[in-house]
Amino acid sequence: MADRPAQPSADSRLVASRPALSLPLGRPRSQLAMINVRDGFSALQRFFRYALTPERRALLNTIRYAEGTWAQGQDVGYRIMFGGGLMPGLDRHPDRVISTGRYASAAAGAYQFMPFTWALASRTLRLQGFGPEVQDQAALFLIQRRGALHLADQGVFTPALAAKLAPEWASFPTLAGRSYYGQPVKRYAALKAFYERNLEELRALAGPQEPVAQEPACEPVDSLRCRIERLETVGPRSVAQGN
Repeated sequence: MADRPAQPSADSRLVASRPALSLPLGRPRSQLAMINVRDGFSALQRFFRYALTPERRALLNTIRYAEGTWAQGQDVGYRIMFGGGLMPGLDRHPDRVISTGRYASAAAGAYQFMPFTWALASRTLRLQGFGPEVQDQAALFLIQRRGALHLADQGVFTPALAAKLAPEWASFPTLAGRSYYGQPVKRYAALKAFYERNLEELRALAGPQEPVAQEPACEPVDSLRCRIERLETVGPRSVAQGN
């Protein structure tokens, strides 16, 4: 997993760090997908910013599958460090570089957060500890930061969605089918098949639901990167006409 510096958005300061809802006995967090939830203060009824819908959970699970932390959907995946070892606890990011032959990394957790990436996400969202619920929130923050949360909410795993996340998670393929960083990468077809199977199961567990509140496609909305993305979406012809 890789990252680049960015400024936190003002909206993110609305989030408080409190425990997530408890799960039904015997169900791992990979099966938690709420219905009729919205982003913001009401998300999970615990003041976390991001609601966890079946579509978002399926994408989070697919990231775990790609990063080698799926662990059959069990919560032990949140304790996996780079190389496959387990961190002793979830009170903080271990921030420990591990070497495995060709590669060395300090990535840890279900979404293989690098220390500086975790510091950015946890500081922005005001998260405490390194437990499963805060790891989920931090991953959704990174997805939104890459301009992909609105794509995730559509419930379709497209090449464009995978490519947007390729700079964040090296195991995701670019449009050319390669890793953004030249590291081992999962095939798009394998990720899509896993996502679709997982989403079907999650939707069956969650039952009927309402659409989640729309988050900005890119944040911070007034940053140069977001302005350029909006111009690319509008197109040169519309810009010239003042639309």
